[in-house]
Amino acid sequence: MKAAVWYKAKDIRVEEVAEPTVSDHDVKVKVKWCGICGSDLHEYLAGPIFIPVGAPHPISKDEAPIVMGHEFAGEIVEVGDKVTKLQVGDRVAIEPILAPNENGEYKDEKYNLTELLGFHGLSGGGGGFSEYTVVGEHMAHRIPDELSFEQGALVEPAAVALHAIRQSSLKAGDTAAVFGAGPIGLLVIDALKAAGASKIFAVEISDARKGLAEKLGAHVIDPSQMDAVEEIHRLTGGGVDVSFEVTGLPKVLNQTIHSTHTGGETVIVSIWESEASIQPNDIVIKERTIKGIIAYRHIYPAVMELMKQGYFQAETMITKKIKVDDVVDDGFELLVNDKSHIKILVSPE
Repeated sequence: MKAAVWYKAKDIRVEEVAEPTVSDHDVKVKVKWCGICGSDLHEYLAGPIFIPVGAPHPISKDEAPIVMGHEFAGEIVEVGDKVTKLQVGDRVAIEPILAPNENGEYKDEKYNLTELLGFHGLSGGGGGFSEYTVVGEHMAHRIPDELSFEQGALVEPAAVALHAIRQSSLKAGDTAAVFGAGPIGLLVIDALKAAGASKIFAVEISDARKGLAEKLGAHVIDPSQMDAVEEIHRLTGGGVDVSFEVTGLPKVLNQTIHSTHTGGETVIVSIWESEASIQPNDIVIKERTIKGIIAYRHIYPAVMELMKQGYFQAETMITKKIKVDDVVDDGFELLVNDKSHIKILVSPE
């Protein structure tokens, strides 16, 4: 079957690979749509980050070259002998977290925090940029009839956004700032709306992304036109309650921290390619809090329920659909060079 395979940074090849087989608690999924994630871009530009190189991942038992793609949905075409929760024909969104599991269940309550953390489509085991892939039944969630496969491919990034809000201290009526209005940043804005934020500021320089942030109800601030921190403090009378860093840029991290008021909180959502420095006194003297989040846990059903209510909509996020043969030039390279695009979906056929 055809698949997009990562060999090294800037070297992803579409080639023929062996079709996977199921066993025990596995399900085989015919992939319909798979999104290109910011994490995929990090691996393409500066990897390996999550991709195992030189030694196999302890759960997938694979190492590079590996099939990529972890934001995907599809239809179950085969189930293992011990699968009890799913059946052939089920439409599913895949939770790609690789963590200790047994008998079709994750073993740990906070499975996303395991030291063995990996991702299907980043850490081996197959991936969504292929015609078929096999995952454990604990990783597959039925898609409600009201939602399309395209919507199903957005569940994974929306789960990141919703988990970030849930792990923050934000309460209904609080103010928030989102630094970076890329795919995750826009989904964070929508999740903040669902959580009842009274005012949401989006800090972004891309005209297209500013427009989408405004469409979602955020007050947009262009840091190339003004001092974003000063403007947020002016408009809020001292800073927001909670800020979210969604760019992975050191300079922006400091802006995100300074945008909060005394006692405020900053949530770091980004995956970083390099180190970032901060002045601890900016936190100490203001009694601010900084928190990091990774991925999500126990959240896919809630995301899909919010989708049914109109949040995290595909028509807002998806700006292009392509075939897997074109995943490098019309996918990765386009996202790197054209910030008007938000989410590009890939079909394996």
